[in-house]
Amino acid sequence: MNKTQSLSPSSLMGTAWLVVVLLLPVALLNYLDRQMMATMKSSIMNDIPSIASNENWGFMLGQFKWVYAFLSPVGGVVADWFGKRVTICTSLFAWSAITWWTGQVESYTSLLWARSLMGISEAFYIPAALALIANFHSGSTRSRAVGLHQTAIYVGQIVGGFGGYAADNPALGWRMTFEICGLAGIFYTVPLAVLLPNQFALARASVDPETKRGHDSWISLINVSFVLLVLYFTFPALAGWVIRDWMPAILQKQFNITQGMAGVSATLYWQVGAIVGALLGGYAADRLMKKTIRGRIWISALGMVLIIPALFGVGNAPTLVYAVLFLVLFGLGWGMFDTNNMPILCQIVRPELRATGYGIMNFVSISCGAFADWTFGILTDRHWPLNQIFAVYASFAALSVLLVLLIRPNPLIKDSETP
Repeated sequence: MNKTQSLSPSSLMGTAWLVVVLLLPVALLNYLDRQMMATMKSSIMNDIPSIASNENWGFMLGQFKWVYAFLSPVGGVVADWFGKRVTICTSLFAWSAITWWTGQVESYTSLLWARSLMGISEAFYIPAALALIANFHSGSTRSRAVGLHQTAIYVGQIVGGFGGYAADNPALGWRMTFEICGLAGIFYTVPLAVLLPNQFALARASVDPETKRGHDSWISLINVSFVLLVLYFTFPALAGWVIRDWMPAILQKQFNITQGMAGVSATLYWQVGAIVGALLGGYAADRLMKKTIRGRIWISALGMVLIIPALFGVGNAPTLVYAVLFLVLFGLGWGMFDTNNMPILCQIVRPELRATGYGIMNFVSISCGAFADWTFGILTDRHWPLNQIFAVYASFAALSVLLVLLIRPNPLIKDSETP
């Protein structure tokens, strides 16, 4: 018996929550730079004239996602086989250095390279982090633990929402803001590497070979429920990425407001809604799982139901106030959806393939999200009506409700199972 297995249940639970707490700043930084890019659009385009058009801006946003998506399965495999702690810490250090370098670029080509390298480095974090959390937390706390981690992502987007104000501030500017965020991540890598538990040894030591046999190959990922989950994870992301990346510019143009106000309006309120949705959705899913094995699926589907009218509302909002209210509704539904994706994956994929499975989900979802970003830029340049575009996104969300309800948890995989 290794020393980790000999710990008391209370000590193990303390370690499990320590993992989540240590990863909160990492999750925040992971999404902060993405949101800053969106809210600083006007300043960056003015400072780098070679960007030239919305289509080029959309392609740049898509470039990050295509690279990120392509390497997400690789990041999942690396985390499953070589250890989640080293994967997380290396990823944090690399993307933080690239965040700092982003503040130095002078041309559209350099910006494309910076975002591409950012995609490479960040692709290794999310699959490793969510798998590590899921492995430490049994079914009784899994959705809440993942939900708490996701709230840090939303806080990162909220902080990034103030990027427009930072970019407009002569004492900061968009370049220095990127430099500061990059240095913060580099410095945090040291305590994270020292304090984050090394769960790799526990995973290898405690999986029963008889239980693991026949399940640790990629073949076990090829099943109907996993395919349905990948599609369910993908369709709402078409709207999700456009809202993250384009909503500040949309609000600035639609309602003739400043870059700073647009950035805050496009991020603060719906991310607060997402935080509430994640915490509420995590708690409700863990409670409902005590009554039905489909508890997480039902709560996630409820979140998706809220997203449908929210997208119609955002596309047809007559005033900024209405747009913000529908964004809050979108955030509430998104949080309930987002917090249960990894826990649902844990019901259909065994522990030793969780990071790999989530990496594949990221690959498909973010690849499509990249095309959504690029396509939105093209349609904007061609003056397509906003309500028609968001109506299409709402139809994909409606289809997603059906997809998640068709998922069947594997009865051979216990919800409380850990490596």
